[in-house]
Amino acid sequence: MGDADSDVDADSAPPASRISVIVPAWNEAERIEETLASVVRQAGPWEVLVALGDSDDGTAEAALRALPEARILRGARGRARQMNDGAAAATGDAFLFLHADTRLPPGALDAVRHALAAPTVVAGCFRTAFALDGARFGPLGRRAMRAWSARFWMRWHRFAFGDRALFARREAFAAVGGFPDQPIFEDLDAVRALRRHGRFVFLDAEVETSARRFERHGAVRQQLRNAGLWAAWLLGADPVRLKRFYSDRDRG
Repeated sequence: MGDADSDVDADSAPPASRISVIVPAWNEAERIEETLASVVRQAGPWEVLVALGDSDDGTAEAALRALPEARILRGARGRARQMNDGAAAATGDAFLFLHADTRLPPGALDAVRHALAAPTVVAGCFRTAFALDGARFGPLGRRAMRAWSARFWMRWHRFAFGDRALFARREAFAAVGGFPDQPIFEDLDAVRALRRHGRFVFLDAEVETSARRFERHGAVRQQLRNAGLWAAWLLGADPVRLKRFYSDRDRG
């Protein structure tokens, strides 16, 4: 198989395929119900696994209120570890990794099934739209963030970040050994490995992800932070050192 990317517009009826939606969450009690509600509206068959790490804020209870049949997994904290734990327990033909602050659009799982109906496609992701649900920006700030989001999509189209709801065939995910056990950019490194096994596709539909980091740090500061992180990753910086450096700066 090649290393080609492509865009997919999923319009036709897909074949039935069981998708395991894996939600890594750490203290996300305030947000996870909306996230799981976006899964409940999807066409089946699917299952949901919520990998909690060491959450202690009632995330499990909130998840079960939204979706009583959700499977709750506890284990070590760390997004990569939690997603790998979910994949190890999943029974689906394909996995979709959904961050706890990200919501699926209608028809998302059918779009995944349609994409994976092509035998050369091994994985993919969605586009991203920011949910500007905080009061910090104001009307003008919200318009500016939406405009920046559009420019961001055009500039970083080929970067498959984890908040874009990554999905993969079970066998392809197993072939690359899952997500690397690192504190940052586990998503980009896993996608880089998946692309060596087949086509990685970008769906036209948008997932909606929280803009809370922009609300917390300010739009300009967060953009500069992201740009520095991406540049360092592209230059081969150690993810552990990157995470430590930027975490220290956030605390300072």
